[in-house]
Amino acid sequence: MFSADAQNQFFESALLEATGWEHQILDMNFLHGGCINNAVKLQTNYGKYFLKFNEMASAYEMFQAEARGLEMLAATHTLTVPRVIGAGKQHGKSYLLLEYFEPIPPQRNYWEQLGQGLAALHSHRQQMFGLDFNNYIGSLPQNNEWIDDGINFFIEKRLRVQAGLAYYNQLIDEPFLKRLDKLYQKLPDLIPKESASLLHGDLWGGNVIVGHQGEPCLIDPAVYFGFREAEMAQTQLFGGFHQRFYQAYREAMPLESGFQERVPIYNLYPLLVHLNLFGLAYLSAIEQTLKRFI
Repeated sequence: MFSADAQNQFFESALLEATGWEHQILDMNFLHGGCINNAVKLQTNYGKYFLKFNEMASAYEMFQAEARGLEMLAATHTLTVPRVIGAGKQHGKSYLLLEYFEPIPPQRNYWEQLGQGLAALHSHRQQMFGLDFNNYIGSLPQNNEWIDDGINFFIEKRLRVQAGLAYYNQLIDEPFLKRLDKLYQKLPDLIPKESASLLHGDLWGGNVIVGHQGEPCLIDPAVYFGFREAEMAQTQLFGGFHQRFYQAYREAMPLESGFQERVPIYNLYPLLVHLNLFGLAYLSAIEQTLKRFI
């Protein structure tokens, strides 16, 4: 990390740049959970803040994209997201300053709120797939170039990009790429046609926290307009959500029949992302999907 004096100078400079006020830091607590960036709770004379930061100034683009994504989600007035206070670069580091949420128990209807709110978010729809800016999923660039066909977008801007990166990093070989190509050819017959919905983009249990009133709050987005089924499929990775969430979502916005059979196809994208970020432990799950569909 860095010395205590340098640490305080960085935090104070970030607070000044983001808010325009000189803050006195009364207390700080480094937070766990992130695998890419550092995070700290700052208690100041003006209140509490959540500061996410990276040792590299070049990560500023990543924080800018995250801030824009949070602001897009907030503008839908569907689910709570942290208020963006500012993003910038100070002392050779980059940062994102957000409002801080104290840990509190969730409301009794927390999962129903999440299901209904996500359905409302997904009701923001359009014909084109992508977004008017690129962003990141984890630390990996996410290309959101507009495409008018959702299956083509899913193949070219999601699966093929991550598979190519895995091949470049020698995590998969050329025969594996060819097997993926065989799957791509089948996708038009496997995935139903649907217009693009606004997605959180990286929705798993670690990216939902409890808000100020005990309501669900979305964090760490990788927003774009895409298949809502892909978002719902990802919620089933890494433990999944409570069944009340899925029931509430389906009541508000039913999914087409056969969705559960398509879940492994959609989850190829986050699994390929995890393969590239964290290594070969995720390869067997990808292999199982290929064996199932080709």
